[in-house]
Parts: sequence; structure tokens; C-alpha cells
Amino acid sequence: MTMKKALTFAGSDSSGGAGIQADLKTFQERGVYGMTALTVIVAMDPANEWHHQVFPVELDTIKAQAATIVEGIGVDAMKTGMLPTVDIIKLAAETIKKNNLQNVVVDPVMVCKGADEVLYPDLADALREILTPLATVVTPNLFEAGQLSGIGTITTVDQMKEAAVKIYDLGAKFVLVKGGGKLQHEKAVDVLYDGTEFQILEGERIDTSYTHGAGCTYSAAITAELAKGASVKEAIYTAKQFITAAIRHSFPLNEYVGPTNHAALRLYESE
Repeated sequence: MTMKKALTFAGSDSSGGAGIQADLKTFQERGVYGMTALTVIVAMDPANEWHHQVFPVELDTIKAQAATIVEGIGVDAMKTGMLPTVDIIKLAAETIKKNNLQNVVVDPVMVCKGADEVLYPDLADALREILTPLATVVTPNLFEAGQLSGIGTITTVDQMKEAAVKIYDLGAKFVLVKGGGKLQHEKAVDVLYDGTEFQILEGERIDTSYTHGAGCTYSAAITAELAKGASVKEAIYTAKQFITAAIRHSFPLNEYVGPTNHAALRLYESE
């Protein structure tokens, strides 16, 4: 049996719900072998209301990890997650271009969940200009879509469509703008744009605050399906089902955070 392989070029979430931890759990659930190039370590301070602490990894260390995986093993798909500096974004882009990597999912992480400021002021520009043009599919949430597109706050489906067009024009082949819980709509709505037409993906809107790692999980599920040979649209449809189940069966870790349940589709629901 030949196992398909996926790389996550992303950060570590010490609490286990997001970042490479979420990615690896998702890859495993979707039947794909996962590998990691760790870009940043995120810790939370339990004595300071779960304040996020961000510790970028040295550039040479990330480069060595990427070489191990891409040059030493090979990948069928890759995703990016938290890339906390412009130099790290440039390294991710260089890795993609140098090795002509296909099936690239860019999850343009700009903030830790629970925070409301971009990690670094020039991060959005670098994601917009350097990495997004290399994406097979880019998966911004409403905040990230507003930053990448330059249109600012997004609250409606029409604005999601407007942002998707502007992000597509940056060079991404597909744009998936995720409505999440902040969109004022009775359904959980995502907008997919392929440069020609829009598709509206609607799912159950689940009333829960336990959504830590949802974006990472969604993009990782897309990556896994692409690694297995699915088309972008097929991968997104499958991933939407996966993340909806994961949110439906999410759970609390403590008074501050609750992650999605990566095993939910397998354990509690039939595909």
C-alpha cells in the first residue's frame, strides 16, 4: 500500500487544538501521512487569561526541516499555517517554487484565535504579495479575507464574493472565503470562487464557542483530499463535511478554550 504524504508548514499550538497538532490529527483521520516543518511555537499563559505567547523558530531550522521533507521524502500536497515573519513567508514561497510543489493550500493565518491584532504589521502584505499567488487554494476567514483583499470588515455574503474576486486576482487558483460564526447568516456559509463562478457552501450553523483550530482543521482536510487525488471542489466538499462534524462534537479544555473534535466524523457520524 502506498500512503499519500502531506506537509504542514505551520506553527505548534501547545494546547493541541490548532496548528500542526490539528493538521496531523486531520491528516491521520483522512488517511494521509503527515509531516511538519515547524515555524513557530505558541504557548498560552494560564495566569494571564490564556494570553498567547508567540516564539518564532530560527530560519535555518525551518529550512532544514523543509529540506528533510520535500527533498528527502517528497509530498503529494502541502499546506501553510502560521508564518510569523516575512522571512518565514519568503522561505515557504521559496520552498514551493524551488521544488515545483503542487496542491498547495494557503491558510493565511494572521492572528491567534482570541487575539485581534495581526501578528506583525507587514504580515498581511507578505501573505498577499508573496504567498497567495502560489496557492492552489487559499482559505481566508472573514478577517483574513478583509486584509488580503483590502476591503476591510466583511459582514455579508456579497462582501465575501467581492473579497474572493480580489484575492483570486492576486494569483490563487481557487479562493475559499470562510464565513464561520461571525457572518450574520442562519447557515454556516463559505464562498468558493474559481475565477469564473461562485459556489455557496452551506452547512449547519452550530451554536458553540468551542471552535479552536477550526480553520487549521478545515484547510488540513482540504490538503489531505488533494493529496489523495481529489479535485479542489471535491476536496472542499469533503472537508466541509469533516469540519462540520468536528465542530458539532467539539468540547471544552478549560474555561478559555475548546477545540474541534478531529475524530468526530469517524466516531459519531457516517460519511
